[in-house]
Amino acid sequence: MTRPQGSAARELGLKRGEFDLAVRLGRIRTVAAPDGGRRRVPREEIDRIREAEGFPDTLREQVRVVGTAQGAEIMDIPPTRFTRLARAGMLTPVTFYLNRYRAVVWLYPAQELKEFADSEVNAPLLTGRAPDKMRARIAAGEDRRPRTWRARHAGYLLGQCGGPWERAAAIATLLDPTQLAELVESPYERAHLHRLRPEERWYGAPESPTARVVERILVADDPGEISWLRANLLLSLDEARRREPAPRPAAPQPPPEVAREPQGTLAPEPAPAEPTRSLWGRLLGRRG
Repeated sequence: MTRPQGSAARELGLKRGEFDLAVRLGRIRTVAAPDGGRRRVPREEIDRIREAEGFPDTLREQVRVVGTAQGAEIMDIPPTRFTRLARAGMLTPVTFYLNRYRAVVWLYPAQELKEFADSEVNAPLLTGRAPDKMRARIAAGEDRRPRTWRARHAGYLLGQCGGPWERAAAIATLLDPTQLAELVESPYERAHLHRLRPEERWYGAPESPTARVVERILVADDPGEISWLRANLLLSLDEARRREPAPRPAAPQPPPEVAREPQGTLAPEPAPAEPTRSLWGRLLGRRG
């Protein structure tokens, strides 16, 4: 037995955004819907979470996200150091939004930040001089926040896939359309991948300013990242083609033939009908 995501969110006391984050972070397991619609939540998964110690406060804390200022406070470091750690790829955002100036605001799981700060391995990153490699990235103006977000996002998308075509479609969302056309020459396969694209509801209206900004974040631009995506796309496509080729449109059926008379041959004329004799004529005939 399964429940729709909206119903599951209400039973777990989560707002819709909190529920989506819980799924992305792996806190709530979902399964494919039998009819191919939106994924659903098993009844036993809802019961497991509700019966966990500390519910619902523990679950809400697991999905709490914070920005730079709150994140720096959790880690007990200045906001400038927090930003440098994030830009260097040491902290991974889980989501983002655009403020009224269309600037990207990155959000991080509060629990992950606390775990990062509590780890002795990361202590040198929180105080004193930053490592040379990290300083070089920052000096070069590198910002790895979009890339680290894409890595997390790709892991989430691939975890929802049920087969190689779905995996290929998930990877395709992170590649530039030009590269996708280069790797997938068949228009039927590209159309199939487009139909299987994962559902995303926060990109804004097509061609809107928000959609254009999100597109720049969503599409990979790092050479190493692109190479990894291309290789995995080709592997998924190879497996998908061996299992089941992409569907093609049915061939058009020829119109039914109409029976025609052979050319040059005239149809025989009907035999003339025998004239009908009137009652008076039949009587005269008998008399003669």
